[in-house]
Amino acid sequence: MVGFFRSLRAQAPTAEAIRVHQGAIQVGTALVVLGICFMALAGFSHWFTLQKLRRGESLEAVKWPLALVLALLLAILFLAGLLALRAR
Repeated sequence: MVGFFRSLRAQAPTAEAIRVHQGAIQVGTALVVLGICFMALAGFSHWFTLQKLRRGESLEAVKWPLALVLALLLAILFLAGLLALRAR
């Protein structure tokens, strides 16, 4: 996404193209940071699950697994970022 806006900025270095390119960088950076945070959260969840299994406890099935919730949240945030870029 950033590469696309970079090429637009290079073809027509207008204030609008530069602003959209900077917005794309910010959205991309936010998604990377969120992805790292979610990976850490998933790692802790996995560790707690392993601890339960080692203690011999049974695992209950959850309606919304953490991986699904995080994937949906990232997708929603990505779409919101795209809409915010378009609205600028």
